Formats: sequence, C-alpha cells, structure tokens
Amino acid sequence: MRKLAVIGLGHVGATVAYTLVTKGLVDELVLIDTNEDKVTAEQYDILDMLARLDTYTTVKVQDYSTLKDADIIITTFGNIKVLSEGGNRFGEFDHNTEQVKSVGAKIKESGFNGVIINVTNPCDVIATLLQRYTGLPKNQVFGTGTFLDTARMQRAVGQALKEDPKNVSGYVLGEHGESQFSAWSTVRVKDHPISEIAKLHNLDLDVLDEQARRGGWLVFHGKHYTSFAITTCAIKLALAVLSDAHLACPASVYIEKFGCYVGYPAVIGSNGVEEVNNISLTDAEKIKLEKSANFIAEKVASVK
Repeated sequence: MRKLAVIGLGHVGATVAYTLVTKGLVDELVLIDTNEDKVTAEQYDILDMLARLDTYTTVKVQDYSTLKDADIIITTFGNIKVLSEGGNRFGEFDHNTEQVKSVGAKIKESGFNGVIINVTNPCDVIATLLQRYTGLPKNQVFGTGTFLDTARMQRAVGQALKEDPKNVSGYVLGEHGESQFSAWSTVRVKDHPISEIAKLHNLDLDVLDEQARRGGWLVFHGKHYTSFAITTCAIKLALAVLSDAHLACPASVYIEKFGCYVGYPAVIGSNGVEEVNNISLTDAEKIKLEKSANFIAEKVASVK
C-alpha cells in the first residue's frame, strides 16, 4: 500500500494532494495543517472527487500518529503572506524555522521511518533542520532544492533556442534562492555543450542564469504564489522513492564538507538519497558552490 502524507495545506500542499489523488498515485493520504477548517475543506473537496475517479484513496487528517507507517512525508508548511514582491525565500525564515521544530518533533514522536521530501522555504535550511529535529538518517531527508531551478534553467535555454526544455540537460546548483547558479559546464543542448551553442546563437548565459533565478518571482508577481511547477517536482521525486527509480537529478541533499543541505546532483530511490552524484565543476563553479553552501550553513547556525 502506498501511503503518503502532506504537512501544510497551502497552495502547494493542496496542489500536491490533489495531484496525488487524481493521478491515482496513493492508496492512503494523510493531510495535516495548523488550520483545522482548511484541512477539512481540502479533505472533503478530495472526497467529493472519488465517485468520478477511476481509483480510490483513503484520506485521513490531523493525526500525526498515522504517519508511523507512511512511505513518504512531503512538507509544504509555510506562510506565503510574509513574502514581499521580488524579495527572497528567506522572508519565511523566522516563521518556518519555528514551525519546523514542532513539525519535526511530532514526526519523530510518531515513529515515522520513511522518507521526507521538503518543499518548505528556505528549502535547504528547513531540510537541514528537519533532519536534525526528526533524527532520521540524512539520506532519508532531502529537499526539492534546485530540482525546480534546474527546470527553470531548462525552460529559459529552451525558450532562447526554441527547443523543448527536455532537450536541455545540466544543473543549477547551490541554494534554492538568490545564491544559486547555473553550472554551465554541465549544461548541454541535444548533447552539445552550451558553450558551443551560445557562440553559435549569440546567447548571453548571464541573462539566462538570471532568468532561471528570477523565474519563481515572475510567477509570484502574477499569482502571488507558485504551485504547479514545484508540485510537479515534488511528485516526481516522490515517485522516484516509491518505485526505487534511482533517478539522477539535482536535489537539496546533505553534503558532509559543508555540514548542511544544498542543491547538488544526487540519485533518488526507495531509501531517499541513494548516493550523492559527485560531478566535475570548473574552479569558478566550485567557488560559487562553496559560497552558496556557506550562506546556507550560516543561516542554519543562526537558528537557536
């Protein structure tokens, strides 16, 4: 039986729950939020779909004890109202670093021993704290991290070249935030290095990097939240865990040398992070990665 939980039923959490059920990806779903009315509303909105779906899902709410035998918890709690237009993901820092203490303690108390996929921002900091407060092995906790930012880079490059973004490979690394960077040495278009493609098509890679970094704020400007792309990322990662896919992708994973979680290539399977996929970077990219990781580590250290 495939059992998943979603903690935090805001725009992202609700979209994750809806997608899991409509696609028939879970047999049992647990929904938890501090807002009782919101949880009840989402539960019954889902229950009212079941008579029209080809699959059935049991939906339980507000009971941390039911997490004990869950396969995956997707954490999406937060307070989008504190984010300012064009700001950064650390707008939710104070609120979410307080929330994660309570959430982590309750997950630990439940006896949960599955995999946690964190979406809550600042993603890398919260993933680090979730692992600390739950006491789970580091491989069993990871975040969506730069999985989404990499998709935004693929979109930006694809748009510039009028290519399907799936024909663009490579990584955005570091913080899921302002210090992230496109590791252009890893990026290829239909297996051609982006450096060659950029010269051929007169592309400004700095502009494309900025488009990837600011992609979330472009969406936020019109919707005042983001939901579809991040939900797609979270569910793809969850499916990789459920099916033991050994999916090679960037995610927010624990890097020993930095002492925190940071966006980096990894392999995702039934145990969570099966391995960190160490790759070759240029000296300049190594410096950017270290700077970004140190920024995350400093933020983690500031949490009392």
